[in-house]
Amino acid sequence: MVVMRPKDLLGRNGEALAADFLENQGMRIVDRNWRCPDGEIDIVAIEGDTLVIAEVKTRRSLAYGHPFEAVDAAKLARLHRLSTAWCREHELPAPRRRVDVVSVIDSGVGEPQLEHLRGVG
Repeated sequence: MVVMRPKDLLGRNGEALAADFLENQGMRIVDRNWRCPDGEIDIVAIEGDTLVIAEVKTRRSLAYGHPFEAVDAAKLARLHRLSTAWCREHELPAPRRRVDVVSVIDSGVGEPQLEHLRGVG
């Protein structure tokens, strides 16, 4: 039996909430937790004619800053490289792409709070 660490469980739950949220916004989820040697994409979605690479950051509180603050220039550059690798693996020509970030604050009390930044970089 595999036991998940609380931090990993929080992240997995946050990603599930974010996927549901994005679907409710009209996006179609086409992949989750895609991995390659260079890293991982949390969510790959389609919105209209745009491929959306969504990074999900989940926290229990804002004690260590807002989750959006964890997505710096290096992380954005990696996500852009990963989007190219995903397209190559799935044999897609270079579609319109953007990187979004979904913040999930789940304190365990009340409903989790989600925020969505479109086209962060």
